[in-house]
Amino acid sequence: MVIGNVAHHTPDSPIGDIAYLARSEHRVPALVALTERPRSRSELCELTGVSSSTMRRTLDEFEDRIWIRKDGYQYVATRLGEEVAFGVESLIERIETERKIRHIWHWLPDELSAFPIETWAALTVTVADPDFPYRPVNRFESLLREATTVRSLRPEISLMEPCFDVLRRLVDDGVDITLIDRPTCHTYFFSRYPEHSPEMVERDNFTVLAHDDLPPYGIGLLDTHATISCFEPGSGTVQALIDTDAPAVLEWAESLYERYEAEGRPVEARRIVE
Repeated sequence: MVIGNVAHHTPDSPIGDIAYLARSEHRVPALVALTERPRSRSELCELTGVSSSTMRRTLDEFEDRIWIRKDGYQYVATRLGEEVAFGVESLIERIETERKIRHIWHWLPDELSAFPIETWAALTVTVADPDFPYRPVNRFESLLREATTVRSLRPEISLMEPCFDVLRRLVDDGVDITLIDRPTCHTYFFSRYPEHSPEMVERDNFTVLAHDDLPPYGIGLLDTHATISCFEPGSGTVQALIDTDAPAVLEWAESLYERYEAEGRPVEARRIVE
């Protein structure tokens, strides 16, 4: 039906069926549950937390659409119901994935936004908010603590300084670490921590490289995890951290890191201190 230029979908339409399922939160879980095994009305009430009368009306609607059939005192999904349940579950998963990254979409590297949605679903997204501004940094630190190799492109002061003690411990433990950042960031650490930074750079397992033209985001390779740091332009504060072990993202991150590593210049502690 079209009124003016606006399409209105009647209940007897695909959108109408979707709207019916979405209007009450118990309907999709009930249909999905019936695709798993036969269940009684009382089981479905317990599973979804609705009254017996509400569930009776829901089951009647499902039967009218031939999504389920009655088998004794139980109900079971038909082949049609299985397809509807699978489709709705897939849609919900896609929306959940989209909601996870919508607020950081403008920070994502173009290459990452081009990956299929199945890859996005494998991303762990940690976003800063006014009440928990250090949430992304804390997530990075938790990954850093467990790492046995660390390669980082544009780690930035706002991400690495809160983790400096962890970084020192990893260096002392012999973990291989390479950091690629702008010269000004290296200068900051040498001036801020003159009693530790030069000594760390002298260690065989700690490499510091300088590069003048880095991307606006950071890349970390911590064992089998890739991290992407999203920074606020200007202030450099960490707004979000993405981490994943998705093979496609790991391959992209390693390729990008290796390119900048090949172009990086070794940093000599003695020159910076002087």
